[in-house]
Amino acid sequence: MPGTELFGAEEKKEVNDVLETGVLFRYNHDNERKGIWKAKDFESELKKFTGAKHALAVSSGSAAVSTALASCGVGYGDEVIVPPFTFVATIEAVMLAGAIPVFAEIDETLCLSPEGILSVITPKTKAVLLVHMCGAIGHMDEIIKICKDHNLKFIEDSAQALGSSYKGKMAGTFGLMGCYSFDFFKIVTCGEGGIVVTNDEQLYKNADTFSDHGHDHIGTMRGMEQHPNIGSNYRIGEMNAAIGLAQMRKINTILAKQRQNKLEIAKSLRQYPQITFREVPDEAGDSCTFISFFTPNEATTRKVVKAFAENGVDACQYWYDNMFHYIRQWDHIRDLKSTYKMPVHVLEHPQDYANIKFPKSDNVVSRLISMVIKVNWTEAQLYDRIARIERSLDAVFA
Repeated sequence: MPGTELFGAEEKKEVNDVLETGVLFRYNHDNERKGIWKAKDFESELKKFTGAKHALAVSSGSAAVSTALASCGVGYGDEVIVPPFTFVATIEAVMLAGAIPVFAEIDETLCLSPEGILSVITPKTKAVLLVHMCGAIGHMDEIIKICKDHNLKFIEDSAQALGSSYKGKMAGTFGLMGCYSFDFFKIVTCGEGGIVVTNDEQLYKNADTFSDHGHDHIGTMRGMEQHPNIGSNYRIGEMNAAIGLAQMRKINTILAKQRQNKLEIAKSLRQYPQITFREVPDEAGDSCTFISFFTPNEATTRKVVKAFAENGVDACQYWYDNMFHYIRQWDHIRDLKSTYKMPVHVLEHPQDYANIKFPKSDNVVSRLISMVIKVNWTEAQLYDRIARIERSLDAVFA
């Protein structure tokens, strides 16, 4: 993935700044840190890039989603509409909040469909947790209208979509709160980390206290701070934030290179009438982390996946069989396997997770292949890859 491709002197410099102070904690120790505040600087870079008024760095993308749910008042017994195609952390966060995940169908944007959302709304629905999958945005206008019409809280899981936009507005800034991940496999990385953004000052304050055991972060004596809310420990450390800071300063370069490389691969794929591309409502806003496309049916898609492997086309995802990104393989979610009793075990929920079917989503995901777009491909490597792709497709479609 792009972030890990570009580690260099910039990351080392930011990390060394922290090591020289000896202050790895993101709060307090003002004298010792000598003006070095990497988490604050990381947040500032993210705000500048996204246009959000407030940003709070936390320990992971999963922590960001949990913090956003808590900050928006989503908890015990609330129904939250979620997609069946996402990294499983989205669903875990809802369950750990004490809420009830309600799955809705996706469409060829790879995100929740407006029709899918409408079909599962009940009087207990509290929020829509939209996931911008594989680096691009879904049908935002329609989904935002549904949330407004039904008085639903709209929260964005933009873990895979930093840099994506719709009509010039960044993913993560449409809802009450947006969440980003900076783990090892994201467009920019700090190893483990996440950020929550919002334009609402009170929601930011909620997140700030919730993510740090209720501390209000007023004053310079940590042990004497007020604690307006119960919270947990979702703090980011200064070392992780330092890497994230260096990486955020590279994101425009990353996006430009990804878009260039994706364009070249897409030109090749368009030769084949059997291939169609994911729907992107605003092509200019695609972060191009992936190129995602469909063949006519599952059987053909499996043949293409096999041919890619035989021809050395690496970094391809067939999500239908993936153990962590599509509900078909989530036996632990379907059967509610847990080491302890959660509200979802005892509260009524409108779906039988063990037996629920997703015909529309199955049709989409079973025909879907996503290829990672890398930044550091040389021109020779890129065109060698395209030749391998074409050789594979020629063999399948001959």
